[in-house]
Amino acid sequence: PSFEEDVININVGGLRRRLSSSALSKFPDTRLGRLLSCDSEESILQLCDDYDVSAREFYFDRNPGFFLYVLHFYQTGKLHVMEELCVFSFCQEIEYWGINEFFLDSCCSYRYHERKLESRHHNWDEESEVSSVDTSPDEISDINHDLLRYSTLRCGNLRKRLWLTMENPGYSIPSKLFSFVSISVVLVSIATMCIHSMPEYQEVDENGNVLDEPILHKLEYFCISWFTFEVSSRLLLSPNPRKFFKHPLNLIDIVSVLPFYFTLLVDLTMGSDSELGNLGKVVQVFRLMRIFRVLKLARHSTGLRSLGATLKHSYREVGILLLYLAVGVSVFSGVAYTAEKEEDVGFDTIPACWWWGTVSMTTVGYGDVVPVTVAGKLAASGCILGGILVVALPITIIFNKFSHFYRKQKALEAAVRNSGKKD
Repeated sequence: PSFEEDVININVGGLRRRLSSSALSKFPDTRLGRLLSCDSEESILQLCDDYDVSAREFYFDRNPGFFLYVLHFYQTGKLHVMEELCVFSFCQEIEYWGINEFFLDSCCSYRYHERKLESRHHNWDEESEVSSVDTSPDEISDINHDLLRYSTLRCGNLRKRLWLTMENPGYSIPSKLFSFVSISVVLVSIATMCIHSMPEYQEVDENGNVLDEPILHKLEYFCISWFTFEVSSRLLLSPNPRKFFKHPLNLIDIVSVLPFYFTLLVDLTMGSDSELGNLGKVVQVFRLMRIFRVLKLARHSTGLRSLGATLKHSYREVGILLLYLAVGVSVFSGVAYTAEKEEDVGFDTIPACWWWGTVSMTTVGYGDVVPVTVAGKLAASGCILGGILVVALPITIIFNKFSHFYRKQKALEAAVRNSGKKD
C-alpha cells in the first residue's frame, strides 16, 4: 500500500485516531514512523497486530490510555510520564512504540528517573531479603543426599541422630546440652592457656625450666581428651568421610588437637625444649597454636560462621580496602617524612613513617610518634580524615554480605533440623 493520502487511521484498543504522515515522518525510527516505509501487507503486520485493507486502518492491541501520550509526542515532539503506569510498564510501552526516553520533557524527566532508581533499589532490597532467607536448593539437596546415606549403613538411624546432635545445636535438647559442654570446654582450655602464661602460676625446676602447674596440667589433658573424642566421633559418624576433611570447621578441630600430640611426642622421644635447640622453638610455636582452639566456637556460633563466609566472599572489597590504605600510608608517610625529618621525633626514614601512617589512617592513634611542625600536623590531619573515608567506603558492602550470609546460615540450620525431624 502507498500512503498517498496525508492521513493514517490508527486503532489502539478501540481508540481510533487519525495521524498525518507528515507528523510521523519526523520520527522515522518509531513504530508508527516505520509504517510509512512498508511496501507490503506482510511488512505492515510485523509492526501492528492487524490491518484492515478496505478501511486502511492499523490495529494495535495496546493500552489506549497511554496512546494519548503517544499522540501528544507526535504532535509536540515531547513525551510526558503517565502517572497511572508503574515505571517499568511505562518503559515497556515506550519501548514498544519505539520512542526513546530521551524525548521525555524536562518537567517529567527528573521524576521519571527518580522513580526508576527507587524501584530498582526496592527490587534489589526485596531480592536480597529473599535470597538471604531462602537457602540454596543445592545445599539442601546435598544435606538430604548425605542423610540418605545412613539408610545403607549399619545402625544408620542411630548414627544419623547422633551426627545431627553433634552438628546442629538446635536439633534437640541433647544437642543443645552437647553444644553447651563443648563451648564450656573450649573456654576452659583458653582460660587454662592464659593462666599458664602468668608468672604466679608457673613452677620452675632446678634447671630453670618452666613446669606446668599440676591442676592446669590436668585441665589441659581433660580438654584435649574431649576435643579428641569430639573430632573422632564426628569422623566416625560422618555420612561422607571424604567431605569431612574438606569442611573448614572439621579442619579447625583437627588443627586444634594436633599441636598437643606433636609436642607430647617430641617431649617423650627427644626431651625438653631447652635440649632441642631450634626444634624446641618449633615446639613452642606449636604450643602457641593452641590459641586456634577459640575458632572451635565457630561450630556453635552462626555469627562466626557468617563472618568466615563474608571474608571468603568479600576478598575483592577487602583487597580494595587494603589497596586504599597502602596508597594512603605511602603518600602521607612521604609527606610526614619531608616535613619532620629534621626534628628527630621518629620520622627518620620513610619506612619508619609507615607505622605512623598505618596507625593514623586506621584512626587508632597510639601517639608513640607524633609530628611537631605545622606542615607535619596538616599532613597528619589529612591522613586521619582520609583514613575515615577509606575505611568507611567498603564497610557497607561487607556488612550487607555479612547480613546475607548470617540469614543464610540460619536458614540452612533450619533446613538440616527439619530434614532430620521429618525423616
